Amino acid sequence: MMNRVVLIGRLTKEPELYFTKQGVAYARICVAVNRGFRNSLGEQQVDFINCVVWRRSAENVTEYCTKGSLVGITGRIHTNNYDDEKGKKIYRTEVVIESITFLERRREGASHKK
Repeated sequence: MMNRVVLIGRLTKEPELYFTKQGVAYARICVAVNRGFRNSLGEQQVDFINCVVWRRSAENVTEYCTKGSLVGITGRIHTNNYDDEKGKKIYRTEVVIESITFLERRREGASHKK
């Protein structure tokens, strides 16, 4: 069996860095990916894919990427669940990023985040 995802798209918002209770860095990002065809009105169709990236890659994404950054991603689909405050089971499906590539140079005059 195989669980492999390959995406090229743009970040929909500024990435934010978080840490687990054990101090492991992670970031959740959303990537807008064109479907490759247009609807009956001629409008480009886009999917918004939720992703999570871990450890040093998470730190790099939050330091060097901004909203609109073009990235290439390889990873796998993962579904987890948790109980919300009302006891309802919530399911979350996302891409767990194994490799992320920054596909554009930084814009002139832009500096990395501190």
